[in-house]
Amino acid sequence: MASEPRFLYAVRSRFTSREVRAEFIAWLADGHLADVVKAGALDAELVEFEPDPERGSDAIGDVESRYHFASREAFERYAAGPAVALRAEGMAKFPPDRGIVMTRIFASSVVRVP
Repeated sequence: MASEPRFLYAVRSRFTSREVRAEFIAWLADGHLADVVKAGALDAELVEFEPDPERGSDAIGDVESRYHFASREAFERYAAGPAVALRAEGMAKFPPDRGIVMTRIFASSVVRVP
């Protein structure tokens, strides 16, 4: 049985340093994911990608944090309110000069099958 559609917000992060990647994952797992759920997301997921062999033997796997919201409107309330401080915290800890490139993803999760 399929579930109700939800809004998906994800952040895909690419790294130039394994140490920064490990620090970033710890920060997400030790509180940031839970903070986003407390601020309005229905759930949060941390995905660690295997390195892309086409990027060479020194490639570092990307990391993606995924959040489901009940609707686009629920996400917009989060983005205009609690997300401001949460993003500022993340940018203070992990500015671009630490070798992180982040891409934000917005989508509708249309069908989920348990």
